Amino acid sequence: MIVKISVLKITKYEDLISKYENKIELPCNLKVGDVFYVSKLEKPDNLCDSAWETLYPFIKDLLNGKGNFFDGWMKNPYSAMISCNDGFRPVTFYLELINN
Repeated sequence: MIVKISVLKITKYEDLISKYENKIELPCNLKVGDVFYVSKLEKPDNLCDSAWETLYPFIKDLLNGKGNFFDGWMKNPYSAMISCNDGFRPVTFYLELINN
């Protein structure tokens, strides 16, 4: 089994960044349309650690045949719409179990 991770949306809150964030060098290098594939529970190259920590529990469950998160939240029961936990520039990911 394989989980496909698709970057669907990237939001950036400049007002919050200027008010609260210390300047950081490279916050995120993802782009809308980026795709990653996971067949083992190993973080894909170029996916940040913070995003991986957020996605990992859902990916683990999908790879183990589980789905139907939150009692039927998604039309496809073997998928999830998850955002990373960066409050300044959240990235929205679509996770889906695909057959290889």
